[in-house]
This record gives sequence, structure tokens and C-alpha cells, in this order.
Amino acid sequence: MSPSSTVSEAARRRTFAVIAHPDAGKSTITEALALHAHVISEAGAVHGKGNRKATVSDWMEMEKERGISVASSALQFEYAPDGFEGEPYVINLVDTPGHADFSEDTYRVLSAVDAAVMLIDAAKGLEPQTLKLFRVCKARGLPIVTVINKWDRVGREPLELVDEIVTEIDLQPTPLYWPVGEAGDFRGLAHVDAAGSIDGYVHFTRTAGGSTIAPEEHYTVAEAAAKEGDVWNTAVEEAELLLEDGAVHDQQLFEQCVTSPIIFASAMLNFGVHQILDTLCAIAPAPEGRTSDPKAVEASTAAMDEQREVGDDFSGVVFKVQAGMDKNHRDTLAFMRVVSGEFDRGMQVTHAQSGRSFSTKYALTVFGRSRDTVDTAFPGDIIGLVNAGALAPGDTIYAGKKVQFPPMPQFAPEHFRTLRAKSLGKYKQFRKALDQLDAEGVVQVLRNDLRGDAAPVMAAVGPMQFEVMQARMENEYNVETVTEPIPYSVARRTDAESAPELGRQRGVEIFTRTDGELIALFGDKWKLAFVEKEHPELTIEPLIAD
Repeated sequence: MSPSSTVSEAARRRTFAVIAHPDAGKSTITEALALHAHVISEAGAVHGKGNRKATVSDWMEMEKERGISVASSALQFEYAPDGFEGEPYVINLVDTPGHADFSEDTYRVLSAVDAAVMLIDAAKGLEPQTLKLFRVCKARGLPIVTVINKWDRVGREPLELVDEIVTEIDLQPTPLYWPVGEAGDFRGLAHVDAAGSIDGYVHFTRTAGGSTIAPEEHYTVAEAAAKEGDVWNTAVEEAELLLEDGAVHDQQLFEQCVTSPIIFASAMLNFGVHQILDTLCAIAPAPEGRTSDPKAVEASTAAMDEQREVGDDFSGVVFKVQAGMDKNHRDTLAFMRVVSGEFDRGMQVTHAQSGRSFSTKYALTVFGRSRDTVDTAFPGDIIGLVNAGALAPGDTIYAGKKVQFPPMPQFAPEHFRTLRAKSLGKYKQFRKALDQLDAEGVVQVLRNDLRGDAAPVMAAVGPMQFEVMQARMENEYNVETVTEPIPYSVARRTDAESAPELGRQRGVEIFTRTDGELIALFGDKWKLAFVEKEHPELTIEPLIAD
């Protein structure tokens, strides 16, 4: 395919992540979006209560049991807004873990998307994990569409929620679809046009259990006033208050992460869901090129692309590695974002980090646990490469002139436990499982000669990562494990020159991480401060989360 055709294909891609605090409804809205794209015929509920199904994006047993997402899940489907002429948009949607313990997985996902949907609970407003993820989006320059979810339940005033967003994160919401009816009495949405004027009303009708697309009726402004009376007038007054204050959508300010279009919705009832899709198709940025890692360019002995545009030769970046998604397929999937060019299944590509060449014989699109072979993919698409050798999060693969994108930093762990197999007879399976889950980044694995390979140290951002590690070892590898806490709470990077002296300090232990980094663990922040004061000559560097 010609570069111009590749650019055209990229232009109809929309690749975004759903981010939020736990229990804000991420998985529910992910499935509702798929429902409105007619990819599935019936939506489930996150908790799968009664006769409802669990969401298709949650595939781990732990996710189904607890009703939370603990791993990101990539969904791809086509969608055409009503009345849209031309080829449909290709939606690459990534549902992310909301729990703070899995923020490293979410960070990786945010490196692979072009925009984010920030989901906020109508009753709770901005919550700690929402704030943390927003800051990551801001740092990466990701445009954000704000969705106030659960408007069918009793909650806060809409203007109060807007004011909180402005005050807490310095992001100006610009109304595109404003709620008609207070929280708990969700009747429909008033639409705001490009000029900043209310030009119509969408009225929703509930369906049984909210499992199917909610019927919509469209009214003019005059018809809406006659139908809803004072409730409509209140909605208009609230929206116009914001619009008159300058909160009108501006594409440039949106792409600069200064403003955020705001939509009110109920994922559980499927109210406002296709309005979210329509908005993303209309204003979310299409895929763009990427710049190479300056350090890799400087160190390379051969010519290397400093910038890879979407129409150039193929390149992609791996942002996640996952095994055990289906017990019928004992394979490993490397989730890759196509950055440039056309990907063709079976093509010969090069792994930038090792310089090795390999064939992409098995490539898939992944919808939750279901999988289909993909023959071609374009910039913005997310595909799974099956059993693709030694690929790890942050790795680059390419065709043509070499390119290598910046590495994916690892978060600073705050929790540490040793891990060992309950049965010595399971040691071989234990090592295999440990190597696989370490490669996926489920936890960071630290080793040293003193502790040996039979009881390595797991380092995690949050303690629930240990539960995932143990559950997956038992369910996927039939290895029961035991963990024990160790007396450390602070991790720092060091070097070979400083490690011997650090290792002699009481309350300090030196480990090697799988990527070769030397990591010093300290008992607490006071011990760290003492060593830094007594030995200013030693290399003791913060890790990313600091």
C-alpha cells in the first residue's frame, strides 16, 4: 500500500483509553461502547450479578469475582456515526485497571493511545486515582474527554462537578452534551453545537436491565421546552452559564489538554453512550508519528530514523505482554501499537533492542478473551503478536531503516515480598511461571546471591499485585506459592561502584532487577536519608514514581 493510502487509513483510526478511579464504571462503559457499535448484542454488568454476564473485557477469574479490572484489555471495532458517509471509523479502545495498585499497567497503556476518556462518578466527583491518572495524561499531552457517569443515580450538582474539575486539576470542561434532569432523574441530553449554542434535545427511554441500546427521541429546542418544562429550562440555564463564561469547545485547546469536552452519561442504562463515540470520532486526534529515543540514536553505529511518520515504513511499540488469557491457547501475547506504515501478517521485522529478525506469522486482534487473526493493520491499531520471542513492554519492532522509540520507565515499587513454591517438586514450573510473569511486568523481580533463585523478591507498586501473581501462578501454571514480607519500604537505583559500600550498611540490601539495573532497598525513608547524608559520594537515584 502506498504511503498516502496508509495516511488515509490512519486518519480514520481513533485510539483511546478509559481511565478512572475504581468502581467509576470503566468496564461497564467499555462494554456499552461496544454495544452501540453493534459488536455485541447485549451488555453485561461488571459484577455479573444475578443472570447478568461479566463484561467481555474482564477475563481473569479475579476480575470476575471482585468486579474490578486488574489488567488492561484491548478492544477493536468499526463504528459509523448516524448519517456519516464514507468508510467507518476504526476504534481501538483500551479498558485500563482503575485500582492504584495497577497504575504501572495503566501508565503503559497511556503510552500507546492518542486520547483518554476520563470517567468520573457523578456522586463522588474527582477521586485520588483519577487525579493521578490525569497528571500522567497531562504529562504525556493526551487530550481528555470527560464523562460524568452514573447520572441515573443520586449525585452532585453538575456545575459543582465542573467547578471541582477546574479547581482541582486546572482543566476547563466545555459542555457538548448537558444533562436534562438532575442526578437520579436522567431524562436526556441537551446538545451544544460548534458555535456554543444549544440546538436540540436527545430524550432516552430505559430498557429492561439496561442491557440493550436505549431508544432515543430527538427534539428541537422549542419541542424540548414544551416536553420537559422547568427541567429543560434549568438545564439550559446551567449550560449557558458555562458557555457565556467562555467554556466553548476549541479544538486546539482540547488537543493541548487545556480544555476537556464534557458529556453526562449512564453506562449502566446506555444513556449518552453513542454520544461519547460520536464525539471521539469527531474531535479525538488521529494517530501521529513518533520521535526516536535520542540515546539510542546517539549510541547507534548505523543510520537510524530520528522521526517515524505514519506514512513511513512499518514500526510498532510493545506496551504490554500477557499470557494465560485463554486456557485453550497456552501462548503469550505481545500487545503492540502500530506507529507507522502498514503491518502485514507474516512480514519480516526486526527487534530494535536485540537486532534480531523474526517473522510475524501469528497476529491477532483481541476482543477481551476472543481473538481473530489479523492480516493487515495500520497506524493506531493495537494487535497481539503470538509467542513473539523476547518482546517486552517498551520494545520497538520495525521494517526498513532502524528506529527505536524511548523505553517505557518502570514505577518505583513500595511493597516487597519474597516468593517461593510450596513444593520443591514444582521448582521447574515455578521458574517458568516467574520468568513469564516477570516479562509481563506483573511485578518486578529482584534477585541476589544471598537469597538465591528459589526465593526471589517481588517488588510492587501495590500489594494486590502480589495476589495477582499468586493467583496466576496457581491457575495458569499449577504452582502454589508462599510469600513473606521483608523489612524494606524504599527502593533506589544505584551502580556497580556504589553497591559494595551500600550493601555493608545495616538496613540496606542490594538486588539486581531483570533488566540489569542495580536496586538498593532501604528499611525506611529515614534510613535512606541517613545513608545519603553519611555517604554523599554514592549513587542513590530515585525511580520514576518519586
